Amino acid sequence: MPSLREKKRYLAFEVESEKKIDSKEVQTLIENSMKRLVGEIGIAKAGIRFMNDWKNNRGIIKVNTNSVDELKASIALVKEEKIIIKSLALSGSIEKVRNQCF
Repeated sequence: MPSLREKKRYLAFEVESEKKIDSKEVQTLIENSMKRLVGEIGIAKAGIRFMNDWKNNRGIIKVNTNSVDELKASIALVKEEKIIIKSLALSGSIEKVRNQCF
């Protein structure tokens, strides 16, 4: 039933770095930061999924509505030299996020 489905949000983010960075590397950095912040059970409850949209050091993450704040905090707490990850937009529709950020 649609009423039992988990609600989701799409978070667009941008990576500022001196060099061009790979999406897999950013995914690993965010997952490690999230693991330090909320643990593996928190990651499972958040339902994080990295979308295939990656262009000009920008990407989109799909997350459960209850875990948006934890994801934003873990993005801000990424510990890597000379890399800054900023959240750009948050929406319930992926098309709206794509139009705003890409």
